[in-house]
Amino acid sequence: MIYDCAIIGGGPAGLNAALVLGRARRRVALIDNNRPRNAVTHASHGFITRDGVTPTKFRRVAYEEVRRYPSVDHLQTEVTSVNKIESGFEVHDPSGPRVQARKIILATGVKEVFPKIEGFDPLYGKSLFNCPYCDGWELRDQPLVAVSEYPTLFHTAKLLLNWSKDLLVCTNGQASLSDEQKKRLQSKGIRVMEQPIASFVGHDGQLEHIRFVDGTHIPRTGGFVTPKFVQSTPFAERLGCEKTETGGVKTDESGRTSIPGVYSAGDASYLSPSQVVFAVADGSRTAMGVNKDLTEEDFKKDEM
Repeated sequence: MIYDCAIIGGGPAGLNAALVLGRARRRVALIDNNRPRNAVTHASHGFITRDGVTPTKFRRVAYEEVRRYPSVDHLQTEVTSVNKIESGFEVHDPSGPRVQARKIILATGVKEVFPKIEGFDPLYGKSLFNCPYCDGWELRDQPLVAVSEYPTLFHTAKLLLNWSKDLLVCTNGQASLSDEQKKRLQSKGIRVMEQPIASFVGHDGQLEHIRFVDGTHIPRTGGFVTPKFVQSTPFAERLGCEKTETGGVKTDESGRTSIPGVYSAGDASYLSPSQVVFAVADGSRTAMGVNKDLTEEDFKKDEM
């Protein structure tokens, strides 16, 4: 059997794309390795009617809804490659060819690459986070830290003042701030530390203080660390899809990539901001693009 569409990735974008295509009566293979990036997250926020939902519950309910549509098959496996063939595309897993499909949606998401700082991992998702819009409310009015090695640090610092006026800004030894930006932050009572961080110190997931390489300790109870977002899989690059300046998969308004028949949805397309509500919307948009193109192809074929 040749599916109308194979969706690689079972996160919010892939799930919503499967839902829309299932409701359009398309034969869909939703392929997922069941290793969600947000597994460390306790709750997702900023999505009306789903504010505070755990990622586990979100995925469970989403899969229950998608499975109501008999034309959608869920395949839990690790995709190893995606190849172009005469009939469309062939998706391989460790056992070999697994699925053939006319269209492919890459909903593979991104990976976060954080600065290598001792003590970060046990605190991430509990008192250290990467998105103020997702977790700023829970840390409101606490002594916070903003850590970034990128020029976006100045904006992040200004943004965090909406949640707490007690803010420490750290460049971790990088030139993330100009002299003018440092002066402006300091004028607001924000302390700026440019030396490298030796470690985050905490207990049971709760940040207690930050230790710098010179031995300075500054108490903090939470904060935000900016990661670098990169593609989680090489499939778009191997298929020859054009990239954006920031490393996302370049798409048009319907999710089409530069390679005919290949679409991209969710974080893989725009890398940041990485939020459930963005990914869900993009999955819906891309699924409609796929269905539109399939419809046009089928209509022309019936006329021959």
